[in-house]
Amino acid sequence: MKSSPARGRRQGRSTSRELILASARKLFAERGYAGTSLREIARDAAVDPALVHHFFAGKDELFNACVELPADPGEVLGGASTTPVAERGEALLRAVLTLWDSSAQPALVALLRSATGSTPQSSLIRAVLFKRVLGRVLAGLPGEEAELALRGSLAASTVMGLMMARYLLRMEPLASATHNELVAWFAPTLQKHLIGPLPGTSSEAACGPGTAGAPTVEDGGGGGQQPG
Repeated sequence: MKSSPARGRRQGRSTSRELILASARKLFAERGYAGTSLREIARDAAVDPALVHHFFAGKDELFNACVELPADPGEVLGGASTTPVAERGEALLRAVLTLWDSSAQPALVALLRSATGSTPQSSLIRAVLFKRVLGRVLAGLPGEEAELALRGSLAASTVMGLMMARYLLRMEPLASATHNELVAWFAPTLQKHLIGPLPGTSSEAACGPGTAGAPTVEDGGGGGQQPG
């Protein structure tokens, strides 16, 4: 059992900050963002809670510091998240492909490798994905929380599977395909995951066989999750 938190700044600045980050990574991976408090992180790191606020402006900033992404999801997905729902799949795929074929590719490959090789790291990256990425992808989509979570997971599995096949495994013809070819192959599936009928959910009845398209924001479908 760890000793009670030390008062003040007995440890060096860099040491205290690293202890806080290590505990935050562990707890965020185990409990998720919502299930973790700053006080619990301070207790696990055996530091004064005031030190957490000294190094980080709040839980969002600490969470973001736990996984340093090669690019800001807000900048990468900003255009896709405001694209009409009926065109969201293609916009999302083009934004992701543009990022992965940029100078950020080596860092993204390293991040994906670490996620597949370490259970704690994969848990943390999953929490980051749901907190910082999927909220933007699902912005404005109609549906209950559980349905949107399912749509987000289906969309993420499609995109991550493509990224792994193209950039890690270098599977042909995916590895050498153009963006337009990849969009033609994958965007329809991605779009279906985002707004198409899902078996076993209310959307199946609303958008059953023969339906031309799922409701969009313009149809008054309501709002999905907002970007974090």
